Amino acid sequence: MAKVCYYEMLGISREADDGEIKKAFRAKAMDCHPDRHPGDAEAERKFKEVNEAYEILKDPQKRAAYNQFGHAAFENSGGRPGGGFDFNFNGSFSDIFEDLFGSAFGQRGGQRRGGPQRGADLRFDYAVTLEEAFAGKQAEISVNTSVACEPCAGTGAAPGSKPVDCPTCRGLGKVRAQQGFFTVERACPTCHGAGQTVSDPCASCHGAGHVNRDKTLSVAIPAGVEDGTRIRLSGEGEAGTRGGPAGDLYIFLSVKPHRIFEREGMDLHMSVPIPMTTAALGGSIEVPTIDGKKAKVTIPDGTQTGRQFRLRGKGMPRLQRGGVGDLFVHVGVETPVNLTKEQERLLREFEAAGGGKSSPESEGFFARAKEFWGDLIKD
Repeated sequence: MAKVCYYEMLGISREADDGEIKKAFRAKAMDCHPDRHPGDAEAERKFKEVNEAYEILKDPQKRAAYNQFGHAAFENSGGRPGGGFDFNFNGSFSDIFEDLFGSAFGQRGGQRRGGPQRGADLRFDYAVTLEEAFAGKQAEISVNTSVACEPCAGTGAAPGSKPVDCPTCRGLGKVRAQQGFFTVERACPTCHGAGQTVSDPCASCHGAGHVNRDKTLSVAIPAGVEDGTRIRLSGEGEAGTRGGPAGDLYIFLSVKPHRIFEREGMDLHMSVPIPMTTAALGGSIEVPTIDGKKAKVTIPDGTQTGRQFRLRGKGMPRLQRGGVGDLFVHVGVETPVNLTKEQERLLREFEAAGGGKSSPESEGFFARAKEFWGDLIKD
């Protein structure tokens, strides 16, 4: 049976570049992989043909020979131009798996694992008050973390000795095993991926190279921080291994709710109840500001619930960029309660003397309501 053209088999043109060839092979190989079609001899045959096509076209010399002589270029000569094809499945398909997933350890084959490795980063949550977020503060935090063992300098080996290359993986930190069509790479079971073993462990850390310890740190919290602000302390994370650098410590800030102020970005908002008499006759009130001082707000006569007053520059500072927000005072008119008989009498006289002009919004609403009811009766 005549062989299908390698280009047709992969579904690409003869001008396809290396990236297009690899992409086409990846799609075809995944589609007909025997693991997806157990017991299907046709899928296995097609899978081998696809790998054969890729093995030829990915190699510039083999591809040039194929373009000139076709399949005859590889008959009876072990995969060299002018001879037969030497099928090397592991080489071609492992290219694709490295491209898709990388190696199991983020490195290409053969690279040693036994060198210094950076420690893990840590997260620490810290809550501040709104006043502290406004002014900033110098805080002290205590973090339980791993630090390099001092007696062995982080090597894990007893003083006077040192780690040696793992005899199982020979310092690579990984081993390979054949499983059907695949070559599987996994962490070395002897050194657990470290690439080195310690025959004489340090008595202080028992060979780990690090010990857990509470560490007190001073943190500068700048003015203007918000919920979710992140502060990075370089080198204050987990200790590295085999002399590697420590990771970083990330402090995530949250701002506690305030009993008076509500924050909206750089601006602050506060709700202030005012007496009915102040709202009706006008006057002034004093309100607190976030810096602990007082501010005067002038209330004009006839002020209604919901009116807001803006105090410029009395809000929160902008983090690291300068500028200050505003404070918005929202007033609510408080209805008198627990009235005395005399107060009730005076209010009734006030109501009677109003003539419908002291509460125009109320009078207007009920006038419209009467018209509405009248329209319903007519209909």
